[in-house]
Parts: sequence; C-alpha cells; structure tokens
Amino acid sequence: MWFNTRNQQNDIDHRLDALNFFLADVRGGLGAFVSVFLVTAAGWSPAEVGQVLTISGLIGIAAHTPLGAMIDAINSKRALLIVAVALLAVCAVAIERMPTVPVVLAADITMAMLGGIFAPTVAALTLGLVREHGFAARLARNAVFDRVGNLTIAGVIGALGWWWTQSATFYLVPIFAVVSAGVVLTIPTDAVDNKRARGFAAIQGSVQPESLWTTMHNMKLVLLAVLMSVFHFANASMLPLVGQKLALTHPGLESTLLASCILVAQLVTIPVAIVTASVLGSWGQRTLLLTACGALALRGLCFAWFDNAVILIAAQILDGIAAGIWDVLVPLILAELVIGSGRYSASRGMLGTAQGVGGSLSNVVAGQIAFSAGYSAAFMMLSACALIACVIAYQLDDPAKVQAQRLQNLQ
Repeated sequence: MWFNTRNQQNDIDHRLDALNFFLADVRGGLGAFVSVFLVTAAGWSPAEVGQVLTISGLIGIAAHTPLGAMIDAINSKRALLIVAVALLAVCAVAIERMPTVPVVLAADITMAMLGGIFAPTVAALTLGLVREHGFAARLARNAVFDRVGNLTIAGVIGALGWWWTQSATFYLVPIFAVVSAGVVLTIPTDAVDNKRARGFAAIQGSVQPESLWTTMHNMKLVLLAVLMSVFHFANASMLPLVGQKLALTHPGLESTLLASCILVAQLVTIPVAIVTASVLGSWGQRTLLLTACGALALRGLCFAWFDNAVILIAAQILDGIAAGIWDVLVPLILAELVIGSGRYSASRGMLGTAQGVGGSLSNVVAGQIAFSAGYSAAFMMLSACALIACVIAYQLDDPAKVQAQRLQNLQ
C-alpha cells in the first residue's frame, strides 16, 4: 500500500476526516429543506410533495443492492464519489431553478439513488485504506465527522435562510461539492487496496467474487438484514411522532422543540461512537447491539409514558446512544460476515434495502396506530418491535468468529 509509516497513516486519517465532514455537508444541504422550499416558496401542496418523495424513496430503496454491486465492480471509487457529488449539486440547483413536477421528480429519484452510493463507497474506501486492527476506531471517526458535518450544515443553512432567502441554501451544495471533490483527490490512488475495499481477504490471490445469489443466501447476512429492518421499523417513526406530540401539547414551539430533539441526539451520537470503538474489545459486538436495541425500546416507553417536553427531549439521549453504536457496528460486522466474498458494497446495499423497507413501513403503520388508538399505543408498539430486535441481535453469532471461520475456509 502507499503508506507504511505512522505519519502516512495519520495523513490518510486526516483526509478521511475531511471527506466525511464535507460529504455530510453536501448530503445534509438538502434533506428536509427541499420539502419546506417546495411548500413555502414553490407553491406545492403537502400531498404533491409526499407523492414525489414516496416515488423517489421507493426507487432508491430498490436500487441499493445493484448500486452496491456497481461500487464493488468499480476500482476508481474516488472518481465515483466525485461524479456523485457533482450530480447532487446539479440536482440542488435544478430544484431551485425549475421547481416543476418533472424536474423535481427526476432530481429526487437521482438523489435517492445517490443515497445508496455515498455511505457504501466511503465505507469501502475506508476498508481499502485502513489496516484491520484500526478499522473499528476508523469507523468511529467516520461517524463523528459525519455527525459534526451534519450539525455544521444545519447551522449554516439555518443562518443563511434567516439572513437571506431559502433559495440561497441550495447553492451551498455545489460549493461543498467542489470542496468534497478536492478532498477526494488528495487521497492517493495507490493508497487504496482495491481487493480489500470490495471484501477480499488479504490471504486471497487472484480470485473472482462470489455470485450475488450466494451472497444473498449467506444466512448470517440475512439475519443482520432482518435485524436492521426491524430496528429501523421501530426507530424511523419515533422522531416524527414525538414531534407531532410536542406540537399538539406545546403550540407555537413546534420548530424549537423538534430542533432540540434532533440536536440532543446528534450531540450524544458523537461521544457514543468514540466510546463504542474503545469498549468493543471488552464488551463484544453482541452486548453493544443489545445495548442499542434496548436504548431504542426504552426511548419508545419514555415517549409513551410522558408528555413533559423536557423529559421527551431528554429521552433523545437514548436515540444518540443507539445511533452511535449502530454507526460503528454495522459496517464493521458486515465486513466480518462477508470477508472473502468480494461483495462488501453489494451486501451493504442489501442492508440498505432492508433498512429502507423497515423505515417506510414504520411511518405508515405507526402513523395509522397513532391516528386510530393514540400516540401512546403507537410508541408502545414501536418499543415492542425494538425488543424483538433485541431477540434477533442475541441470535446473531459473534461476527468475529464467523470471520475466522471464513478465513480458515479460504486458506
């Protein structure tokens, strides 16, 4: 590999830090702000926005696995990231300049598909750049700088929208896209071990990746996909529902209270990700997974039992705990489960599809329960699903042992 000294490894770490920070700025520059812009500035109805987001979201979910296979097949992952940020910048400007249904739908579909490229490509690059013993710590740093980037861009967009106009925020995306592309180009091409980046083991020689059919029938991977689907079914609708609950009980403070919920979770996620990497060896992956699922279940119970705004916002600490653990463990466990397959990013795409299905169903089912039986019933149901995720997590064998067995089979 390109680097063989501690200073060179530190240099790679700093470049990955910058990459995660600025990519978060690019991706976070749109998000929910598109919906707000379309309703308030472009004259769209909430129903129209919902229809476009639903169509684009479903297409994005379906595209995760083939996009992952494409990421595996492409050695120039730097070029792929540059093309992706350029496309995202074009989408941002197009929505602001021509907020018509065809343009916005095309841009939203493109953005939904790009969502299946950024995180898997960065994870694959990290796998190809970082030695095995430092992978968990590096994933924690990725999560930290991604969250810091999200917080930064939210603050910048909020300030810019306050001082200027909503439209100006869309032009932040091209600016951060240029910076992100520049950071990507600072990573030397020969620093990336392309075989490791797609999931081949160091002991393997010239080999072909296993078929997607074989990968999809990896029972440990399937169990992880089920866990992700159930976890995100329990998680996805909690924040929107608690936002509605706060809005109904504290009229006039809707935006402030929801922003506080988001901020608390984001701030807690950062130290939890760091701690997760440091205690991984002593606690073990299964214990940490159970902690994340348990925190989610307890959060649902807090939302069901209490109406006090301070308590509900404080319960978001549990969201930060679950997210911080999840951000580090999922790409790490995946790398161990599919080592030697050459299908790391395709497997990541499978997990992305499972996560998307769980999250989409969550909003539909929990929303209907909240409408017919009340918010407490919806939160109790979501908490019960989080407990089911605990049971599934307990069934997941130690991925490190699975990795050792797979490596033994490859020798």
